[in-house]
Amino acid sequence: MTISMVRRAYRSARGPKDARPLTAQPVAPWVGTGPAGRWRNHVATAPTLNYAALPVPSTAVTGSRAITDDATLLERTLFEVKKVIVGQDHLVERLIVAALAGGHVLLEGLPGLAKTLAAETLATVVGGSFARIQFTPDLLPADITGTRIYRSSTEQFDVELGPVFVNFLLADEINRAPAKVQSALLEVMGEYHVSIGGTTYPVPQPFMVVATQNPIESEGVYPLPEAQRDRFLMKVVVDHPSRDEEIEIVRRMGVDPPSAQEMMSLGDLARIQEAARTSIYVDRGVQEYAVDLVCATRDPGAYDLDDLVPLLAYGASPRASLGLLASARALALLRRRSFALPQDVFDVAPDVLGHRLVLSYEALAQGVDVDHVLDRLLATVMAQRITPTQDGTAKPVPPAPDDRPAPPVTGLDPQPAGGVTSSYSDARTEWPGDAGR
Repeated sequence: MTISMVRRAYRSARGPKDARPLTAQPVAPWVGTGPAGRWRNHVATAPTLNYAALPVPSTAVTGSRAITDDATLLERTLFEVKKVIVGQDHLVERLIVAALAGGHVLLEGLPGLAKTLAAETLATVVGGSFARIQFTPDLLPADITGTRIYRSSTEQFDVELGPVFVNFLLADEINRAPAKVQSALLEVMGEYHVSIGGTTYPVPQPFMVVATQNPIESEGVYPLPEAQRDRFLMKVVVDHPSRDEEIEIVRRMGVDPPSAQEMMSLGDLARIQEAARTSIYVDRGVQEYAVDLVCATRDPGAYDLDDLVPLLAYGASPRASLGLLASARALALLRRRSFALPQDVFDVAPDVLGHRLVLSYEALAQGVDVDHVLDRLLATVMAQRITPTQDGTAKPVPPAPDDRPAPPVTGLDPQPAGGVTSSYSDARTEWPGDAGR
């Protein structure tokens, strides 16, 4: 199919040429080389038409087109990772959400579940530098951050930077190293720089730490302290694939394993991170819902969760509230929305809050785990109704005919500027001429 044939089909679908003129599309700049190249504005100008790149009419507010383009790029990145990772949809999605939110991820799962492969594939698709550190009991902090080396030829000390100076750092089996080595990551994870010999060296941006740990080993391991776990935005529990997924793994990886290609640059990732922070609207009701979830972990009795009072020793910190909202913004962008919903907070809450809760000895004696506490928490703390579509019983108001003005709405208070109230159940519309019906 040539370009002229596509233009004729497109013109006939839009109507007569006089009524709907066909405007020429500008040529978008080419970004990247080889398989990683792409059209920035998604305009089909090549001889082979890319139907996914055709513009889609939209009536959304200004700025939604940029959100849609970013979501399209993220979707292509997601499916590029899935070319290598079979199943594990939750793991792949949470890795991308954490990358957009600028946080770090702790992966917990049995050996052989593609935790390391997922982190390395994400670094390849995004186009960032990658390094892997295998944590062992004899590892030293200088092996991670770097150290000063004396050069006899110059009679001076030179600084050798460690493997943390990459965009994506994989801390494999982090619970095998002692606490002094684990704490070496604290500064770089929180402050994004390393101090060596009184000099501060910033790490490349964007920067993300993906740590893995094995839950079945109890000998020769050092559990992460609470302060270290709180540095991670999310903790994702990786489970075994299903039977069909494992058959696909054997078929796909047994002969010629696929390799991922670069789909975006580090500049694209930094731009989308900024868009997730500044362009995704978060209503006050969503903020209150996130804060209520965190406060309920510290004072369960105030939220009618008296049964959780003896089970929780320590709740989540305000860093969890910030993490919930940052993850909700990133998830909303990935779902092609310019605003966050309470559902986004609800979906990321188990991953953001799970590793921040400290259970009491009574909970351990009763066999209660964190999942049980989170289920009770999410089932009890209710979110405010932000839009009428969240109410399954709400009916849309019919539009007014063009030949008469819109009828007045009674029972609904005027809406404040910049937001929408959450009280819609008592609204009632009176239409002229409906009295006799």
